[in-house]
Amino acid sequence: MSTSTLPPFPAKSYDFTEYVPARNWIDGAWRDAAEGRPREAVTNPRHGKAMGSTPLSGAADVDAAVKAAAAAYPAWRDTPMKERVQILYRAKALIERDLDELSWLVSHENGKTFAESKAEVLKGVECLEMGISIPNMAAGPQLDVSRGIKCETTFEPLGVCAGITPFNFPFMVPLWMLPQALIAGNTFVLKPSEKVPYGAVRLAQLFHEAGLPAGVLNVVHGGKDAVEALVDHADVKAIGFVGSTTIARLVYGRGSATGKRMLCLGGAKNHLLVAPDADLELTSTTIAASAFGCAGQRCMAAAAMVAVGDVQAIIDATAEVARGYRLGEDLGAIISPESVARITRYIDEAEKAGAKVLVDGRKAAVEGADGGYWFGPTVLDHVLPEMPCGCEEVFGPVLSIIRAKTLDEAIAIENASPYGNAASIFTQSGGVARYVMERVNAGMCGVNVGVPVPREPFAFGGWNDSKFGHGDITGWDGFRFWTRPRKITSRWAQQKDMTWMS
Repeated sequence: MSTSTLPPFPAKSYDFTEYVPARNWIDGAWRDAAEGRPREAVTNPRHGKAMGSTPLSGAADVDAAVKAAAAAYPAWRDTPMKERVQILYRAKALIERDLDELSWLVSHENGKTFAESKAEVLKGVECLEMGISIPNMAAGPQLDVSRGIKCETTFEPLGVCAGITPFNFPFMVPLWMLPQALIAGNTFVLKPSEKVPYGAVRLAQLFHEAGLPAGVLNVVHGGKDAVEALVDHADVKAIGFVGSTTIARLVYGRGSATGKRMLCLGGAKNHLLVAPDADLELTSTTIAASAFGCAGQRCMAAAAMVAVGDVQAIIDATAEVARGYRLGEDLGAIISPESVARITRYIDEAEKAGAKVLVDGRKAAVEGADGGYWFGPTVLDHVLPEMPCGCEEVFGPVLSIIRAKTLDEAIAIENASPYGNAASIFTQSGGVARYVMERVNAGMCGVNVGVPVPREPFAFGGWNDSKFGHGDITGWDGFRFWTRPRKITSRWAQQKDMTWMS
């Protein structure tokens, strides 16, 4: 694999399929990690077997990638934005050409169903389309501020930037960052999760095929050592991070201490408030899809349903929908056996503390399927907000139902959470919807929507312990994060009618 060409991922079904070893992509070529660095198996969670391996790069590898990005920066910065965007147009066409292949690749390395993986790739395309639209939005304002004097703003790139992305969306989350950062004129080093390196590998190749110059995009695989080397590197000017709140806080603090621009998205405990007038079918199916989609391994999952008053019929219907999920077809695998064990502990502790298990997914964890890592849909009723499964991020297909007597009590439960990623209200009353939307403490909110992810051009980002830094990571905010405004005030001739303000 000495050239820039990788073989296509050959899978066309869930059947176990091996792939080539992942390597670092530095300065337009595949490279092994520095001599002596270990490799780690990349496991297909559906089968519990290694489908390939990835290097665990260190500081020397990160430094090589940053140096390549720094060398490529001047020419890329000086390339007109209208020319940069043509490469993104071609990359979009290539992703659409390889849509099924990329979807199967995501499914195999992450464990999602094929349908969920395809939706992820298509959402990545939507993020790319947003980046492609930036040249039509990025014209800075100009104004004659006084006699013969004009002020204007331009958006300038920062230099070498970096992104650190999680296992749960190996293709989409890099595309939260890359389009805006590259269109702005930055060069980039991407560090994907070592659990799912192949989405980033294929992105690197597709951007190369689209004509992106060598060194503009680099990919370095690894774990903690690679992250710390990126965060500490003096030539990296800005970092985007997506992961758990614990790590997001650490990465933000470490990077900010060096003077870097940092935007770190963390975890969540999203609350879906259900009013007595909520539509039965819409609410039950939507909440189940939110809680169990992507096996609950997403920061926008419906982790907690706050049942307001008498909504027993909706609770029963949601549990019935959960029982109908088919493992492997409607519900994908869990990323690792350690995650399965963690999810199991949450359920065991909740049951011991008095929660009622309406639907039990632990049997799937014991039996498995195809030797992989599984957990079935789980619905817990009478969960108290102070129980671990009522206030902590489980990151699995678990819906905790918390009972509240009034809407204000439900809002108070949501607002007591340290997280602030998402909150929704299910109701047929516009007044109730507006009352909740004005009071919940979350950055992304929904009305009768289980996963209130803003669609482009609206930006993704929560509040409180779900985000460290300013602004959001996608949309126009994303472009502003990867740029800095330059203000220019100019005068070209002495004005005969100038005043003291000139």
